[in-house]
Amino acid sequence: MTDLIHHDKLLRFSFDKLDIRGELVYLDDSWTSILSRHNYPDAVRKQLGVALAAVTLLSATVKFDGTMILQVQGKGPLRSLVVQITSTGDLRGLARWEGIVPDGNLMDVFGEGRMLITITKRNGERYQSIVALEGDSLATALNVYFLQSEQLPSRFQLYVHADRVSGLFLQALPTTERSQTLGQGPALRDREENWNRITLLAGTLAENEIFALSAERLLLNLFHEEEVHLHTPKPLRFACTCSRAKVERTLIAMGEPELRSILRDEGTIKVDCEFCNQHYTFDAADVDALCHAGEGPAPGSVLH
Repeated sequence: MTDLIHHDKLLRFSFDKLDIRGELVYLDDSWTSILSRHNYPDAVRKQLGVALAAVTLLSATVKFDGTMILQVQGKGPLRSLVVQITSTGDLRGLARWEGIVPDGNLMDVFGEGRMLITITKRNGERYQSIVALEGDSLATALNVYFLQSEQLPSRFQLYVHADRVSGLFLQALPTTERSQTLGQGPALRDREENWNRITLLAGTLAENEIFALSAERLLLNLFHEEEVHLHTPKPLRFACTCSRAKVERTLIAMGEPELRSILRDEGTIKVDCEFCNQHYTFDAADVDALCHAGEGPAPGSVLH
């Protein structure tokens, strides 16, 4: 294996003789870019980093062309957390909080709430799953969700540092996929034993190891008795999906009377993207153009 430290990468790996697959994620510049937009308290920053690692790992479990959003809504100090990844590896995230956010379990941080996982394809199709906030962490809640809803034993291990976020994900292969890759051999009969052994080894992973070691070295240290195949890494980056055109569509949907009212009160219409701090400003002429977009000239008009 080539000893290479990966930055802003999602890496899939497989066990050549086991019915288990895995993923590793490393967020570096993308993470610091997201942090630079807001001054988050330490406890909020930790939850945001955990969620970014989780949604990135989740994005490799489902084939989609579009966006995946993981959102946590709660009644506690951390009111809302939203992270998004596109199928091309663009990441963004945002958290909103009130007062002091403790570094505690899910109930301490979010209070009563829920987690939503939404996939929106480019063709407009939309799928959503609701995940109960159970356990001490988002990783635990996701482990329970996969076991209960997908009947697939899964394990998330998520780590947050000041300038780096990392995560390890393991999952048992579905029955049909196991049959295609391993056949009907002894490995299928030892499924539970293999899973317990691999997750026990994964549980020995320390935070300093995942941040300091290359993916190749880390997998070798953890699973040195297994044959592990590391696949081509996928690049990740911070990028916001906001645009002036999207803001314009939102304004048009508000209706002309509402836009005119804002103009009378404020003089201009200002829209800020909380994800990237991009500012959009619309004056009276802009609103005129929006409200009458697509209207052609009256019959017999002279165009100058």
